[in-house]
Amino acid sequence: MSTPVPVPGAAVGPLGAGRRLGIASDHGGFELKAYLEALLRAEGFAVVDFGNTLLQPDDDFPDFVVPLARAVAAGAVERGIAICGSGVGASIAANKVAGVRACLVHDAFSARQGVEDDDMNVLCLGGLVVGRALAWDLIQIFLAARFTGAERYRRRLGKVALLEQTP
Repeated sequence: MSTPVPVPGAAVGPLGAGRRLGIASDHGGFELKAYLEALLRAEGFAVVDFGNTLLQPDDDFPDFVVPLARAVAAGAVERGIAICGSGVGASIAANKVAGVRACLVHDAFSARQGVEDDDMNVLCLGGLVVGRALAWDLIQIFLAARFTGAERYRRRLGKVALLEQTP
């Protein structure tokens, strides 16, 4: 097992102990999803795989990412990881679900800051863009980070939530 990346204010104990996560990908992220899912399970996470469970070159990311996003918004899973070829489509689809704050991430700072300041709850990755080692590092940082709850961040998230209620 790997050692989680230390993050100030992160929970103490095994990274995955008692935590339920969702993961989803289309064909562009299929291989990376399988690799990451195995690592997450090895770390003790209860992982819900929203598909695709078969490599199908003509599948569509919304078919898998939207159910994942809905599960995150409903609290059925704590956080989600959505993967498509570039990560862009997964991010667009996930953000159409009210209560989801998804972001395409390629760097450690954004993986941490996106949670701490913006309460990001879905991490999006490009399976054809990000390598295995970087993807795993980003996921560990994302999962170890906690929302600070500072007033200015809550105020900003309130403004975003209002957008979800306006046609």
